[in-house]
Amino acid sequence: MTPKNFHLHLVSDATGETLDSVVKATLAQFSDAEPIKHFWPMIRTSRQMERVVEDISEHPGLIMYTMVNKELRNVLERAAKRLDIPTISVLDPVIQALTIYLGEQARGQPGRQHKMDEAYFNRIEAMQFTLAHDDGQLIHDAETADIVLVGVSRTSKTPTSMYLANRGFKTLNYPLVPEIPIPDNLQGLSHPLVVGLTTAPSRLAQIRKNRLLALQGDFNQNYVDPERIQQELNTARRLFTDQGWPVIDVTRRSIEETAAAIINLYNKREEDRAAHG
Repeated sequence: MTPKNFHLHLVSDATGETLDSVVKATLAQFSDAEPIKHFWPMIRTSRQMERVVEDISEHPGLIMYTMVNKELRNVLERAAKRLDIPTISVLDPVIQALTIYLGEQARGQPGRQHKMDEAYFNRIEAMQFTLAHDDGQLIHDAETADIVLVGVSRTSKTPTSMYLANRGFKTLNYPLVPEIPIPDNLQGLSHPLVVGLTTAPSRLAQIRKNRLLALQGDFNQNYVDPERIQQELNTARRLFTDQGWPVIDVTRRSIEETAAAIINLYNKREEDRAAHG
């Protein structure tokens, strides 16, 4: 097994989402790294940890963990030391820094970030709203949205909406169709932040072609025609300018990056509103 093809053990006393996100972000910085992941979520008993240690013994490799139970941490660390395997406690540096800064000890309770508090139910409500208002549905109550995304077909409106919903934002998205004016419901909105999404014509043409191939449908020449696409994007740009909506070019952005830019716009608007009463 080469150094770039290694066993990676991810051990968590909660869902492991935090740990998995950290690993994905970190591995992205290393070319060709292809770990064989051994994912162990919800490890909260000695018996469960024994099974983890057995697997680590059979497949030695780097251990990354998020564990707050000291006894289980000690079992894992002792096993790693015996096998001469490095371990990384992912949250320890952050917890230690906050302990010093806040002058308060951490609670040491697993999975507290997943407790069913008000924020949790807000996310569920936002997801339900966003699903119901996808692709121009139920635009009569657009005023009740937190964020409205507008753009031509295949500018990542739906996946961006879903990501924003998972962050607790009720999001409505509306597809611009050539020769069809936007409904009155989307003009002059005061509560939601309305954002126009655009992209490069060449990239949009390729995405649309790939979409049609995946659906094994007949090609609509207007849908993939470069000149037609350029006209669509120009018309959309004029609309965004006329309405005074901020515009985000998604050409070189991931869904996460687009959503982050939108959230920044939303937070800035809320700060401005609060400052001006």
